[in-house]
Amino acid sequence: MLPGADAWHWPDGMHRVLRQVLSRRTLASTEELSLDLRHLTPVGEFRALDAAVELLCRHRAGTVVVVGDFDADGATSTALMFLTLRALGFADVKYFIPDRFELGYGLTPEVVERTRRFSPALIVTVDNGVTSVAGVEAARAAGIDVLVTDHHLPGAVLPRANVLVDPNLPGDPFSGKHLAGVGVAFYLLAALGKALDLPRAVLESLDLVALGTVADLVRLDRSNRILVSQGLKRIRAGRCRPGLKALVELAGGRLGDVTAATLGFQIGPRLNAAGRLDDMSIGVRCLVTDDQAEARELASRLDSLNRERRELEARMQEEALELVAAAETLDGGALPAVVCLKHEDWHPGLVGLIASRIKDRYFRPTFAFAPAEGGRVKGSGRSIPGFHLRDALAEVAACEPELIERFGGHAMAAGLTLAPGAFEAFASAVEGVARRCLGPDAFADRVLTDGELTPEDLCVEVAALLRDAGPWGQGFPEPCFDGRFEVLGRRVLKEEHLKLTVRPVGGRETVEAIAFRRAGEPLDGSEVVLAYRLEVNDYFATPRVQLVVEHIER
Repeated sequence: MLPGADAWHWPDGMHRVLRQVLSRRTLASTEELSLDLRHLTPVGEFRALDAAVELLCRHRAGTVVVVGDFDADGATSTALMFLTLRALGFADVKYFIPDRFELGYGLTPEVVERTRRFSPALIVTVDNGVTSVAGVEAARAAGIDVLVTDHHLPGAVLPRANVLVDPNLPGDPFSGKHLAGVGVAFYLLAALGKALDLPRAVLESLDLVALGTVADLVRLDRSNRILVSQGLKRIRAGRCRPGLKALVELAGGRLGDVTAATLGFQIGPRLNAAGRLDDMSIGVRCLVTDDQAEARELASRLDSLNRERRELEARMQEEALELVAAAETLDGGALPAVVCLKHEDWHPGLVGLIASRIKDRYFRPTFAFAPAEGGRVKGSGRSIPGFHLRDALAEVAACEPELIERFGGHAMAAGLTLAPGAFEAFASAVEGVARRCLGPDAFADRVLTDGELTPEDLCVEVAALLRDAGPWGQGFPEPCFDGRFEVLGRRVLKEEHLKLTVRPVGGRETVEAIAFRRAGEPLDGSEVVLAYRLEVNDYFATPRVQLVVEHIER
């Protein structure tokens, strides 16, 4: 709980449970409960925007090529930039998404060469570019101006772009350090629209800003919560891109019920599947098309790719668990501080998901690697609080520069390419970094909750109240409660999920609960402590409350 939060003057009539939840979130004051656009961090704080707007205006009559990234943030950033520049009267706007398997990440010299078929006067990067030193140099040498918009942490050397827009550049006074790539693009386009006397043009695509922000798992500070909240309002009102509408329908949802969780767990994965297994230009086309039939066809392709992704991921996860079990056996039952896994048959587009699953299960920073060209391996890492992945990789690269060919990322997620034969040496080196900065308590996976609820609070009204108080997400977690329950019944859904009928100890009414991927839990007739989220289950004619179980203790 924040110091002094109990003494705040909460709005009149605020429900006791909502006060209980919000007092445990990072709020400077109750004023932060207002999520109107006027409360966004001011555009004027962003130091580089004036120069970026000037550069864009100089090329309004020429050809502008938007170069994006192959994840959901990159796809929404690309679509946002493409659609808004066209709406602002730019004569010729095109986009290019590198194939992750052929061209890799960022504005490389090879990507610049591919874009030259468009004869661009200006390349605009979105969600990438701040580490693309060689690519920017190649573009400038070819007489192409470059505007970099990114949110990733810069390296020791900055690219020689005409203008760099990144809130994380050293010395930049902009306080919105947690913007996703799509958020950075939004701020630039807001400034551009103001300069061209079309200030509302970018607001038409707030649905894309919400999707990219949630999918990229950036911290939901107040500005990001405002962007997500305003985007969700447009989606629920049906004012969203046809492709996004089609994806929601394919996921079995309704626009009026979409939440940040819908975007993060249902729409984002379908969009990401294109970049992981195929070509993210499919995802961008889905987001930018105005043709509803084309949107449905492209959304269906994304849905098929996502089903394929889930099957591949399930196999890879089983293989990863076998590798971890083997490592535990070799090490006398102890896991290293950093889990590093490599498999010759893994798909390079899915290693980040595997790293995330293993990190969640064992609460260790985890890297997963797949084969790449020339004997190299490409990997992705996910971390736990207290271990900054990108800083750790920078330390390894400084001490043993022959191991890592390239890397980039954030505190909690990073990507890298290792030199041929460097896997074991890298695992040892990153383990040494972790041992120096992490104590034994760092590996204790704690379940944090918002406390207990009364049996009377387990109702649709409170669940709906909490749902509507969002958006919830990274850094502003969805409410989670704990309590002791009697298990009155259980059944297995789809061979892996556990559906329970429970009753709070001391209560009279029963309530339904679902524990995903816990089909093997023997809970009949037992009394358990559950950590859970409240959810409105409106599958039935009359909506019911449902507990979504996060943790079980007997």
